Amino acid sequence: MAAMIEIQGVSKSFSDISQNVTAAVEDISLTIQAGEFVCIVGPSGCGKTTLLHSVAGLKPYFPPEKGKILIEGRQVKGPGAERGVVFQEYALLPWRNVRENIEFGLKLRRVAPAERAKRSEYYIQLIGLREFRGKFPHQLSGGMKQRVAVARALVNNPKVLLMDEPFAAVDAQTRMTLQEELNRIYEQEKNTILFVTHSVEEAIFLATRIIVLSSRPGRVLDDLPVRIPRPRRWVEMPRDPEFQRLLTYVLSLIRKQGD
Repeated sequence: MAAMIEIQGVSKSFSDISQNVTAAVEDISLTIQAGEFVCIVGPSGCGKTTLLHSVAGLKPYFPPEKGKILIEGRQVKGPGAERGVVFQEYALLPWRNVRENIEFGLKLRRVAPAERAKRSEYYIQLIGLREFRGKFPHQLSGGMKQRVAVARALVNNPKVLLMDEPFAAVDAQTRMTLQEELNRIYEQEKNTILFVTHSVEEAIFLATRIIVLSSRPGRVLDDLPVRIPRPRRWVEMPRDPEFQRLLTYVLSLIRKQGD
């Protein structure tokens, strides 16, 4: 049985208007199995977003100069419905309410209205916005908007959920709440998730594996399992010895990249 995601020897660089070439990632190979929650961390500019958007098949990050990316053994040729993407920016349609934003992709795919309503209602309940289904984006907090963005991706039943620093724009307390919510959803739905973050603490709290990238051009420095039992709650994390061990080790790896 093929892995869910295979990144095989991927290298990607970019040219500026003066034709100066900057290598973003170099010779990265990763295998991610179905149901894994993998977080990518590393120094600023190490190619985390480049790698995630390459898996999404989004230009200008895709295609790579070298290597290839496969989903369940099939080579990625561009964006696809089997991959849902959640960005840092909410990117909600301001003229559509919560339910309509969540259903938007289903409507584009011509899913029948009754089925759209059934599926959107399930995810509205899952993200805890039942009383806000008729509200518009300007009536929601940042945390609520990001919940809607997550539900909009999940409602299409993607095999892979790709998340690019989705909680970076909210305040610290809301971020912790959203992290706990995402863990709860993951424990219930068992999606395959590839998640980019600058926060090592966030990565340890969420992930089943952490990939640490080097400074530019990004290469894999380490591939670490996270064996902290689930369910996870932030109130318990500071006292968990495995959390502290991983935090100290990963931060030391990243800091050495600046030496």
